[in-house]
Amino acid sequence: MNKQPGTRGLIFNEPQLWDKSRKGRCAVSLPRADVKRCQLDASLVGESPELPQLSELDVVRHYTRLSQWNFGVDSGMYPLGSCTMKYNPKTNEVQAARQGFASAHPLAGDEFSQGALKLMYDLEHLLGEITGFPAVTLQPAAGAHGELAGMLIIHAYHAKKGKQRTKIIIPDTAHGTNPASASLCGYESINIKSGEKGILEPATVAAVMDEDTAGIMITNPNTLGLFEENIKEICEIVHAKGGLVYGDGANMNAIMGIVKPGHLGIDVLHLNLHKTFSTPHGGGGPGSGPVGVSKELIPFLPVPRIEKDLTRYRFVTECPDTIGRMHTFYGHFGIMVRAYAYILSMGGKGLHRASQLAVLNANYIKESLKDTLNLPYDRPCMHECVFNDKHQQVFHVTTMDMAKRLLDYGFHPPTVYFPLVVDAAFMVEPTETESKENIDQFIDAVKAIVQEAQETPELLKKAPLLTKVTRLDEVGAARKPCLRG
Repeated sequence: MNKQPGTRGLIFNEPQLWDKSRKGRCAVSLPRADVKRCQLDASLVGESPELPQLSELDVVRHYTRLSQWNFGVDSGMYPLGSCTMKYNPKTNEVQAARQGFASAHPLAGDEFSQGALKLMYDLEHLLGEITGFPAVTLQPAAGAHGELAGMLIIHAYHAKKGKQRTKIIIPDTAHGTNPASASLCGYESINIKSGEKGILEPATVAAVMDEDTAGIMITNPNTLGLFEENIKEICEIVHAKGGLVYGDGANMNAIMGIVKPGHLGIDVLHLNLHKTFSTPHGGGGPGSGPVGVSKELIPFLPVPRIEKDLTRYRFVTECPDTIGRMHTFYGHFGIMVRAYAYILSMGGKGLHRASQLAVLNANYIKESLKDTLNLPYDRPCMHECVFNDKHQQVFHVTTMDMAKRLLDYGFHPPTVYFPLVVDAAFMVEPTETESKENIDQFIDAVKAIVQEAQETPELLKKAPLLTKVTRLDEVGAARKPCLRG
């Protein structure tokens, strides 16, 4: 087996800053105050704890040690299925940090924001070209926010038609946030099951689609990593009853440059810039979830919208059918700069190639591990593949046990127990940015862990063994969370 990245290493303990604090220590040299010192009125500021007092060395070591506890995409492979944790090219950060972009102020007005407006205008059109939609808004702040915007647009469309509908069809292979987005718009979710091949059957959709159903929410490729081969026929069925098709584009990383969802019959689609277009992922944001729409839905897009006159770009808000604002100002601009840099640096051929490599890597893992783990859907996949622990159950080893043990081998675990279509799912997405050598290391680690499951199952029940924090009481943490700041 190839040498694995995991090791015992040197792991520092690190107390809280308040525990390290010693009166009189200071990490900065402040200039002499040129105003009179004033004691704040305690009745106005309330009772507040003193800030910790530390030397410069204490501060530097504290945050350096904390950073060594983290695992990120710059540290190693992040095989989270359904989440596309791809490498973030550093040129994106360079461009976003340029003074003209980083110092741009949202209240500067159109006249002093022409560069920023041009970038956003161009990015909208690039995303529209990639997805096949005539109009795109960059305003939503993340994927789920884009979902909400899309559903609000569908809601506004039916209201304009004069008859609001009450239901939305949601397949079992859709992303988990889809039902929540539908519910926030007042829709009842009608759940349907995928077929034996892991994709939707037109007959199943036709059986529930009626004049009281606003439409369907489809994740394509779906959460099993499979392309919905019947998508065009399904769109026709929904449209025939006056409904609309919402496309969850979170998995666009498998098909960008190859398939344009807008050409398949989808009416509204959200994208995740942090997944497909290589902007930073997670950590509470900022994110970006642009939404593309068909021609008839353009009037309902959120405001402000960017328009281009003969000589300048400007924001417009005079849109009577708009769903209104979805975000302060126009979204997270720094993330847009990063996505714009990625698209320009890759070009059309590069985006196409990225999708091909993402699919190749996922299928390589699928074929390499299908005799090691159980593969419920043994067919060509797209960006991810889904296994489970069926073969390990005889040894009383679970998907969770194997995921925990992967930490000892130096890998972040894949997504587990989702999608619910597969019991005890072990879902892997390598993305296009991982090399064959890295993927082979991951494959070897999984095979070694499965061997351990047969020979020393009790070891896996205690894993991880080499991390700073070992197996946690997750049930206890959920029921009695420690919320101390």
